[in-house]
Amino acid sequence: MQKEVAKKLMPLATSPELYPILQLYVEDRIETMRGYLENTKEHTKILEIQGAIAELRRFQTLREQAIEGAK
Repeated sequence: MQKEVAKKLMPLATSPELYPILQLYVEDRIETMRGYLENTKEHTKILEIQGAIAELRRFQTLREQAIEGAK
């Protein structure tokens, strides 16, 4: 993560009010994607959904990424 981006994300990543809300949204989206994954038969769509889940999981470590990137 670029240092400038990490510094801009710090208020969100370290906010005791906002960060849990972001995590709630991420968990909800992952569950939605899992539902799609269970019902999808098309291989390319499965790969797209897996990629979306992987990207959402990066948001679960946003705080650590922002802190590390801002150093």
